[in-house]
Amino acid sequence: MPHGSGRVLVINPGSTSTKFGVYTKDGPEFVRTVHHSDEDLAQFHGHSVLDQLDYRAGQIKSELQKAGYGAGASKFDAIVGRGGLLPPVASGCYLVDDVMLEQLRLARRGEHASNLGAVLAHLFAKEGGMNAYVVDPVSVDEWQDCARMSGSALVQRSCLCHALNTKAVARRFAREQHREYKEMRLIVIHMGSGTSISAHQDGQMIDNNTGEDGPFGIDRSGSLPVQQLIKLCFSGDYTEKQLDRLVFGCGGVSSYLGTKDWIEVERRIDSGDEKAAAVCEAMAYQIAKEAGAMAAVLRGKVDAVLLTGGMAHSKRIVSRLSEYLSWIAPIEVYPGEDESQSLADGAFRVLNGEDQPKRLQL
Repeated sequence: MPHGSGRVLVINPGSTSTKFGVYTKDGPEFVRTVHHSDEDLAQFHGHSVLDQLDYRAGQIKSELQKAGYGAGASKFDAIVGRGGLLPPVASGCYLVDDVMLEQLRLARRGEHASNLGAVLAHLFAKEGGMNAYVVDPVSVDEWQDCARMSGSALVQRSCLCHALNTKAVARRFAREQHREYKEMRLIVIHMGSGTSISAHQDGQMIDNNTGEDGPFGIDRSGSLPVQQLIKLCFSGDYTEKQLDRLVFGCGGVSSYLGTKDWIEVERRIDSGDEKAAAVCEAMAYQIAKEAGAMAAVLRGKVDAVLLTGGMAHSKRIVSRLSEYLSWIAPIEVYPGEDESQSLADGAFRVLNGEDQPKRLQL
Protein backbone atom coordinates (compact mmCIF):
# COMPACT_ATOMS: atom_id res chain seq x y z
CA MET A 1 0.00 0.00 0.00
CA PRO A 2 2.44 2.70 -1.12
CA HIS A 3 1.71 6.41 -0.88
CA GLY A 4 -0.33 7.45 -3.90
CA SER A 5 -2.32 4.21 -3.92
CA GLY A 6 -5.68 5.96 -4.02
CA ARG A 7 -6.68 5.60 -0.39
CA VAL A 8 -8.04 8.18 2.00
CA LEU A 9 -8.40 7.92 5.75
CA VAL A 10 -11.79 9.05 7.02
CA ILE A 11 -12.25 10.14 10.65
CA ASN A 12 -15.73 10.76 12.01
CA PRO A 13 -15.83 11.50 15.76
CA GLY A 14 -19.13 11.44 17.62
CA SER A 15 -20.00 12.16 21.22
CA THR A 16 -19.67 8.55 22.35
CA SER A 17 -17.75 6.90 19.50
CA THR A 18 -15.07 7.45 16.88
CA LYS A 19 -15.76 6.01 13.44
CA PHE A 20 -12.91 5.78 11.00
CA GLY A 21 -11.95 3.85 7.93
CA VAL A 22 -9.82 3.49 4.83
CA TYR A 23 -11.65 4.19 1.57
CA THR A 24 -10.81 3.74 -2.10
CA LYS A 25 -12.80 5.11 -5.02
CA ASP A 26 -14.72 1.82 -4.99
CA GLY A 27 -15.83 2.13 -1.37
CA PRO A 28 -14.70 1.14 2.12
CA GLU A 29 -11.66 -1.10 2.43
CA PHE A 30 -11.48 -1.07 6.22
CA VAL A 31 -13.87 0.43 8.78
CA ARG A 32 -13.92 0.52 12.55
CA THR A 33 -16.03 2.10 15.27
CA VAL A 34 -14.48 2.57 18.68
CA HIS A 35 -17.06 3.16 21.39
CA HIS A 36 -16.26 5.39 24.35
CA SER A 37 -17.94 4.44 27.60
CA ASP A 38 -19.21 6.95 30.13
CA GLU A 39 -16.28 5.93 32.33
CA ASP A 40 -13.71 6.57 29.58
CA LEU A 41 -15.11 10.03 28.87
CA ALA A 42 -15.51 10.99 32.53
CA GLN A 43 -11.87 12.11 32.68
CA PHE A 44 -12.67 14.86 30.13
CA HIS A 45 -15.78 16.29 31.80
CA GLY A 46 -15.41 20.03 32.27
CA HIS A 47 -12.65 20.26 29.66
CA SER A 48 -12.54 21.27 26.01
CA VAL A 49 -13.51 18.48 23.63
CA LEU A 50 -10.11 19.00 21.97
CA ASP A 51 -8.50 17.60 25.12
CA GLN A 52 -9.65 14.20 23.80
CA LEU A 53 -7.29 14.51 20.82
CA ASP A 54 -4.49 12.23 22.05
CA TYR A 55 -6.96 9.74 23.54
CA ARG A 56 -8.88 9.30 20.28
CA ALA A 57 -5.81 9.51 18.02
CA GLY A 58 -4.16 6.72 20.00
CA GLN A 59 -7.12 4.42 19.50
CA ILE A 60 -7.22 5.13 15.76
CA LYS A 61 -3.49 4.46 15.39
CA SER A 62 -3.78 1.23 17.33
CA GLU A 63 -6.59 -0.10 15.14
CA LEU A 64 -4.86 0.93 11.91
CA GLN A 65 -1.70 -0.83 13.01
CA LYS A 66 -3.63 -4.01 13.84
CA ALA A 67 -5.16 -3.89 10.35
CA GLY A 68 -1.76 -3.64 8.68
CA TYR A 69 -1.77 0.06 7.78
CA GLY A 70 0.94 1.00 10.25
CA ALA A 71 0.56 3.52 13.06
CA GLY A 72 1.08 6.60 10.86
CA ALA A 73 -0.64 8.15 7.87
CA SER A 74 1.94 7.74 5.10
CA LYS A 75 -0.19 5.06 3.38
CA PHE A 76 -2.88 7.56 2.38
CA ASP A 77 -3.36 10.29 -0.22
CA ALA A 78 -5.50 12.50 2.02
CA ILE A 79 -7.13 12.58 5.41
CA VAL A 80 -10.72 13.78 5.72
CA GLY A 81 -12.56 14.51 8.95
CA ARG A 82 -16.05 15.44 9.95
CA GLY A 83 -16.49 19.21 10.09
CA GLY A 84 -17.25 20.97 13.37
CA LEU A 85 -18.90 24.10 14.75
CA LEU A 86 -17.28 26.54 12.33
CA PRO A 87 -18.59 29.93 11.16
CA PRO A 88 -21.44 29.64 8.60
CA VAL A 89 -20.20 28.18 5.30
CA ALA A 90 -21.51 27.05 1.94
CA SER A 91 -21.82 23.35 1.22
CA GLY A 92 -18.59 21.77 -0.04
CA CYS A 93 -15.08 20.49 0.76
CA TYR A 94 -12.72 22.64 2.85
CA LEU A 95 -8.97 22.51 3.39
CA VAL A 96 -7.99 22.22 7.05
CA ASP A 97 -5.62 25.12 7.71
CA ASP A 98 -4.48 27.27 10.63
CA VAL A 99 -7.53 29.53 10.34
CA MET A 100 -9.90 26.59 10.73
CA LEU A 101 -7.91 25.05 13.58
CA GLU A 102 -7.93 28.33 15.47
CA GLN A 103 -11.70 28.67 15.10
CA LEU A 104 -12.15 25.15 16.48
CA ARG A 105 -9.79 25.90 19.37
CA LEU A 106 -11.73 29.04 20.25
CA ALA A 107 -15.02 27.10 20.00
CA ARG A 108 -17.04 30.31 19.71
CA ARG A 109 -20.04 28.37 18.44
CA GLY A 110 -19.77 25.70 21.13
CA GLU A 111 -18.05 22.49 22.14
CA HIS A 112 -18.97 19.44 20.08
CA ALA A 113 -17.31 16.12 19.26
CA SER A 114 -17.35 17.05 15.56
CA ASN A 115 -14.80 19.79 16.39
CA LEU A 116 -12.30 16.95 16.74
CA GLY A 117 -12.75 15.84 13.11
CA ALA A 118 -10.59 18.52 11.48
CA VAL A 119 -8.05 18.46 14.32
CA LEU A 120 -7.61 14.69 14.14
CA ALA A 121 -7.40 14.84 10.33
CA HIS A 122 -4.74 17.56 10.57
CA LEU A 123 -2.73 15.53 13.09
CA PHE A 124 -2.61 12.47 10.82
CA ALA A 125 -2.06 14.54 7.66
CA LYS A 126 0.87 16.37 9.23
CA GLU A 127 2.48 13.05 10.13
CA GLY A 128 1.93 11.68 6.62
CA GLY A 129 2.76 14.81 4.63
CA MET A 130 -0.57 15.29 2.85
CA ASN A 131 -3.59 17.57 3.06
CA ALA A 132 -6.50 17.29 5.46
CA TYR A 133 -10.09 18.21 4.55
CA VAL A 134 -13.58 18.46 5.96
CA VAL A 135 -16.78 18.09 3.93
CA ASP A 136 -20.19 19.68 4.61
CA PRO A 137 -19.50 20.65 8.23
CA VAL A 138 -22.33 21.08 10.70
CA SER A 139 -22.21 24.84 10.07
CA VAL A 140 -23.48 24.58 6.47
CA ASP A 141 -26.13 27.31 6.23
CA GLU A 142 -28.83 27.27 3.53
CA TRP A 143 -31.62 28.90 5.52
CA GLN A 144 -34.28 31.22 4.22
CA ASP A 145 -34.04 34.62 5.90
CA CYS A 146 -37.23 34.35 7.96
CA ALA A 147 -35.79 31.32 9.78
CA ARG A 148 -33.10 33.48 11.40
CA MET A 149 -35.38 35.61 13.59
CA SER A 150 -35.45 34.33 17.15
CA GLY A 151 -38.14 36.49 18.69
CA SER A 152 -35.71 38.98 20.23
CA ALA A 153 -33.62 41.59 18.44
CA LEU A 154 -30.85 40.82 20.94
CA VAL A 155 -30.16 37.34 19.55
CA GLN A 156 -30.45 35.59 16.20
CA ARG A 157 -30.98 31.92 15.39
CA SER A 158 -27.97 30.39 13.67
CA CYS A 159 -27.87 27.26 11.53
CA LEU A 160 -26.11 24.22 12.96
CA CYS A 161 -27.14 20.66 12.14
CA HIS A 162 -25.98 17.24 10.99
CA ALA A 163 -25.59 18.60 7.45
CA LEU A 164 -23.32 15.86 6.09
CA ASN A 165 -25.59 12.89 6.72
CA THR A 166 -28.80 14.86 6.30
CA LYS A 167 -27.94 15.94 2.76
CA ALA A 168 -26.38 12.58 1.87
CA VAL A 169 -29.55 10.72 2.87
CA ALA A 170 -31.77 13.22 1.05
CA ARG A 171 -29.73 12.77 -2.14
CA ARG A 172 -29.75 8.99 -1.72
CA PHE A 173 -33.55 8.90 -1.41
CA ALA A 174 -33.90 11.10 -4.48
CA ARG A 175 -31.65 8.75 -6.49
CA GLU A 176 -33.72 5.77 -5.38
CA GLN A 177 -36.83 7.56 -6.59
CA HIS A 178 -35.10 8.36 -9.92
CA ARG A 179 -35.64 12.05 -9.22
CA GLU A 180 -33.44 15.07 -8.65
CA TYR A 181 -32.85 16.11 -5.04
CA LYS A 182 -33.64 19.71 -5.96
CA GLU A 183 -37.09 18.66 -7.20
CA MET A 184 -38.16 17.07 -3.90
CA ARG A 185 -39.69 18.39 -0.68
CA LEU A 186 -38.42 16.36 2.25
CA ILE A 187 -38.30 16.25 6.02
CA VAL A 188 -35.11 14.58 7.24
CA ILE A 189 -34.82 13.50 10.88
CA HIS A 190 -31.24 12.70 11.90
CA MET A 191 -31.15 11.09 15.35
CA GLY A 192 -27.72 10.79 16.92
CA SER A 193 -26.49 12.21 20.21
CA GLY A 194 -28.51 15.22 19.16
CA THR A 195 -31.42 15.42 16.75
CA SER A 196 -31.48 17.53 13.57
CA ILE A 197 -34.86 17.89 11.86
CA SER A 198 -34.72 19.75 8.58
CA ALA A 199 -37.01 20.91 5.77
CA HIS A 200 -35.61 20.49 2.23
CA GLN A 201 -36.86 22.40 -0.78
CA ASP A 202 -35.17 23.21 -4.12
CA GLY A 203 -32.04 21.30 -3.04
CA GLN A 204 -31.59 23.45 0.08
CA MET A 205 -32.10 22.93 3.81
CA ILE A 206 -34.34 25.94 4.26
CA ASP A 207 -34.87 25.46 8.01
CA ASN A 208 -33.95 23.11 10.84
CA ASN A 209 -33.71 23.04 14.59
CA THR A 210 -30.29 23.72 16.07
CA GLY A 211 -28.41 22.54 19.15
CA GLU A 212 -30.16 25.33 21.05
CA ASP A 213 -33.76 24.47 20.19
CA GLY A 214 -36.01 21.64 19.16
CA PRO A 215 -36.32 18.23 20.84
CA PHE A 216 -33.96 16.92 23.47
CA GLY A 217 -31.60 14.15 22.43
CA ILE A 218 -29.20 11.72 24.04
CA ASP A 219 -26.96 14.39 25.57
CA ARG A 220 -28.46 17.81 24.77
CA SER A 221 -31.46 19.54 26.17
CA GLY A 222 -32.99 21.18 23.12
CA SER A 223 -35.46 23.97 23.88
CA LEU A 224 -35.73 24.97 27.55
CA PRO A 225 -38.12 27.25 29.48
CA VAL A 226 -36.23 30.54 29.14
CA GLN A 227 -37.27 32.23 32.37
CA GLN A 228 -36.38 29.18 34.44
CA LEU A 229 -33.03 29.01 32.68
CA ILE A 230 -32.37 32.69 33.46
CA LYS A 231 -32.98 31.98 37.15
CA LEU A 232 -30.46 29.12 37.02
CA CYS A 233 -27.93 31.41 35.37
CA PHE A 234 -28.15 33.93 38.21
CA SER A 235 -28.56 31.44 41.05
CA GLY A 236 -24.84 31.36 41.75
CA ASP A 237 -24.93 27.55 41.76
CA TYR A 238 -23.28 27.13 38.36
CA THR A 239 -20.52 28.70 36.32
CA GLU A 240 -21.17 29.60 32.68
CA LYS A 241 -19.09 26.63 31.55
CA GLN A 242 -20.95 24.24 33.83
CA LEU A 243 -24.34 25.40 32.58
CA ASP A 244 -23.21 25.16 28.97
CA ARG A 245 -22.16 21.57 29.60
CA LEU A 246 -25.41 20.74 31.39
CA VAL A 247 -27.47 21.70 28.33
CA PHE A 248 -25.03 20.61 25.61
CA GLY A 249 -23.23 17.40 26.48
CA CYS A 250 -24.98 16.34 29.68
CA GLY A 251 -28.57 17.30 28.87
CA GLY A 252 -31.45 15.29 27.44
CA VAL A 253 -31.55 11.56 28.15
CA SER A 254 -28.24 11.81 30.00
CA SER A 255 -29.71 14.40 32.38
CA TYR A 256 -32.78 12.30 33.18
CA LEU A 257 -31.29 8.81 33.25
CA GLY A 258 -27.55 9.28 33.86
CA THR A 259 -26.46 7.46 30.69
CA LYS A 260 -25.73 8.30 27.05
CA ASP A 261 -26.07 4.66 26.00
CA TRP A 262 -29.39 4.17 24.20
CA ILE A 263 -29.01 0.38 24.30
CA GLU A 264 -28.92 0.69 28.10
CA VAL A 265 -32.05 2.87 28.01
CA GLU A 266 -33.89 0.24 25.95
CA ARG A 267 -32.72 -2.47 28.36
CA ARG A 268 -34.17 -0.50 31.28
CA ILE A 269 -37.47 -0.04 29.46
CA ASP A 270 -37.67 -3.77 28.71
CA SER A 271 -37.01 -4.42 32.41
CA GLY A 272 -40.00 -2.32 33.40
CA ASP A 273 -38.28 0.98 34.23
CA GLU A 274 -41.16 3.47 34.06
CA LYS A 275 -38.91 6.54 34.15
CA ALA A 276 -36.86 5.31 31.18
CA ALA A 277 -40.09 4.60 29.28
CA ALA A 278 -41.40 8.10 30.07
CA VAL A 279 -38.17 9.74 28.86
CA CYS A 280 -38.28 7.71 25.63
CA GLU A 281 -41.89 8.72 25.01
CA ALA A 282 -41.17 12.39 25.70
CA MET A 283 -38.22 12.40 23.31
CA ALA A 284 -40.25 10.76 20.52
CA TYR A 285 -43.07 13.23 21.17
CA GLN A 286 -40.74 16.23 20.89
CA ILE A 287 -39.10 14.89 17.71
CA ALA A 288 -42.52 14.38 16.13
CA LYS A 289 -43.67 17.86 17.18
CA GLU A 290 -40.62 19.45 15.52
CA ALA A 291 -41.19 17.39 12.36
CA GLY A 292 -44.74 18.74 12.29
CA ALA A 293 -43.29 22.24 12.37
CA MET A 294 -41.12 21.42 9.35
CA ALA A 295 -44.23 20.15 7.54
CA ALA A 296 -45.69 23.60 8.07
CA VAL A 297 -42.49 25.19 6.67
CA LEU A 298 -43.07 23.12 3.52
CA ARG A 299 -46.76 24.15 3.50
CA GLY A 300 -47.86 20.56 3.93
CA LYS A 301 -46.41 19.47 0.59
CA VAL A 302 -43.96 16.74 1.60
CA ASP A 303 -42.74 13.86 -0.57
CA ALA A 304 -41.31 11.81 2.30
CA VAL A 305 -40.12 11.82 5.90
CA LEU A 306 -36.67 10.25 6.19
CA LEU A 307 -35.46 8.79 9.50
CA THR A 308 -31.71 8.37 9.85
CA GLY A 309 -28.83 8.41 12.33
CA GLY A 310 -27.78 5.85 14.91
CA MET A 311 -31.10 5.88 16.77
CA ALA A 312 -32.96 4.94 13.59
CA HIS A 313 -31.77 1.40 14.45
CA SER A 314 -34.22 1.49 17.36
CA LYS A 315 -37.45 -0.27 16.39
CA ARG A 316 -39.11 1.34 19.39
CA ILE A 317 -38.29 4.90 18.28
CA VAL A 318 -39.06 4.25 14.60
CA SER A 319 -42.41 2.68 15.47
CA ARG A 320 -43.41 5.56 17.74
CA LEU A 321 -42.40 8.21 15.20
CA SER A 322 -44.25 6.37 12.45
CA GLU A 323 -47.42 6.52 14.55
CA TYR A 324 -46.99 10.25 14.99
CA LEU A 325 -45.88 11.21 11.48
CA SER A 326 -47.35 8.84 8.88
CA TRP A 327 -50.11 11.37 8.13
CA ILE A 328 -47.54 13.83 6.74
CA ALA A 329 -45.94 11.64 4.05
CA PRO A 330 -44.51 8.15 3.51
CA ILE A 331 -41.74 7.32 5.98
CA GLU A 332 -38.43 5.81 4.88
CA VAL A 333 -35.78 4.61 7.32
CA TYR A 334 -32.03 4.78 6.74
CA PRO A 335 -30.46 3.43 9.95
CA GLY A 336 -27.01 4.71 10.82
CA GLU A 337 -25.46 7.28 8.57
CA ASP A 338 -23.73 7.76 5.22
CA GLU A 339 -21.31 10.28 6.70
CA SER A 340 -18.06 8.33 6.30
CA GLN A 341 -18.72 7.46 2.67
CA SER A 342 -19.80 11.05 2.01
CA LEU A 343 -16.57 12.34 3.54
CA ALA A 344 -14.54 9.97 1.37
CA ASP A 345 -16.48 10.99 -1.75
CA GLY A 346 -15.68 14.64 -1.05
CA ALA A 347 -11.98 13.92 -0.67
CA PHE A 348 -11.86 11.90 -3.90
CA ARG A 349 -13.58 14.70 -5.81
CA VAL A 350 -10.66 16.91 -4.79
CA LEU A 351 -7.99 14.29 -5.48
CA ASN A 352 -9.47 13.60 -8.92
CA GLY A 353 -9.61 17.29 -9.80
CA GLU A 354 -13.40 17.36 -9.94
CA ASP A 355 -13.65 19.91 -7.15
CA GLN A 356 -11.48 22.66 -5.74
CA PRO A 357 -11.28 22.75 -1.96
CA LYS A 358 -12.49 25.94 -0.33
CA ARG A 359 -10.79 27.81 2.53
CA LEU A 360 -12.61 29.07 5.55
CA GLN A 361 -13.25 32.81 5.17
CA LEU A 362 -13.87 34.89 8.28
